[in-house]
Amino acid sequence: MVPRRRFILAGLLLATTSLTITTRAQDQDTFKFKSGIELVNVTATVTGPDGRFLSGLRKEDFSVYDDNKPQEITHFSSERVPVSLGILLDASGSMADDKMTSARAAISHFVNDLLGDGDELFFMDFNDRPHLLQTWTSDRHAITRAMNTVTPFGGTALYDAIADALPLAAQGKNGKKALLVISDGNDSESRLPVSELRQLIRQSEVLVYALGIDGMARRGTTTQQKPPNGRPRGFPFPPGTGGRRFPPVFPQIIWGGSRANNERVNADALRQITDDTGGRSEIIYQLNDLDSATAHIADELSRQYSLGYTSPGLRDGKWHSIRVEVRDKSATVRARKGYVSSS
Repeated sequence: MVPRRRFILAGLLLATTSLTITTRAQDQDTFKFKSGIELVNVTATVTGPDGRFLSGLRKEDFSVYDDNKPQEITHFSSERVPVSLGILLDASGSMADDKMTSARAAISHFVNDLLGDGDELFFMDFNDRPHLLQTWTSDRHAITRAMNTVTPFGGTALYDAIADALPLAAQGKNGKKALLVISDGNDSESRLPVSELRQLIRQSEVLVYALGIDGMARRGTTTQQKPPNGRPRGFPFPPGTGGRRFPPVFPQIIWGGSRANNERVNADALRQITDDTGGRSEIIYQLNDLDSATAHIADELSRQYSLGYTSPGLRDGKWHSIRVEVRDKSATVRARKGYVSSS
């Protein structure tokens, strides 16, 4: 009888332990789920009247508003955090010669000399369609090798390229995720209109930066900006990262195989793509300025503030605005303008 009683007691103990472990695991999963849904992350760039980055700010210097309602900042960091960054390079025919040479040199300097050791990257080019030439890697030489295979040809599917890159960027291992787009002209080949691309961007947490090379840009001796008057594909896109093709919604003008070299870049379209994310667009009028422009973006990525607050919990699938302010009213704050809540 004694052995049998011991067996029953051991069985009860094992069942109780299993139940406790299962319950704890469920609680942990619930906590992770709630945390992932309720925390809203915001990356903020703060500059003074002179355009220089303002460092040394504390949590108390910031105010965050969700749909114009003040929120308690529960997470704050002013430290440089690693970034998962995708680079998208225009490979259309108008990027030949000096433009491509300048772009390669700027990207090489950006990747090899300015980013941190913990950063990871992927590289795409795009002409009539996007091509993923190097997926996520920390090997800077792999990015350089992929870039050196680019041959300018064809038109410009800028919007399709960004749409394909967004879900891949979202899979980056680092908390901060960004895209850098370098292009010299207007979109001519995408089936996705900019209005739908903007909606996709609003649903992501990816910072988008764009450097638009003016059609008249040439190599020069001054950095003063002047006012404006079918290759083989690379790696297949991983499952769930895009490769989408959208039906056209609005009529679009197709310019054919290549564009005129002096076509003006569409600055307004670029800003529609970047400004909602907390990134920015910059138009390059001298090719010599491209290297300093990419360096400025690398510097910005290292000087941003990370903020977090608990979402009000309105899971309505709608757009909710975000506004970030600092005590110094002479400063300028750039941050994502909102988010789409889970429904």
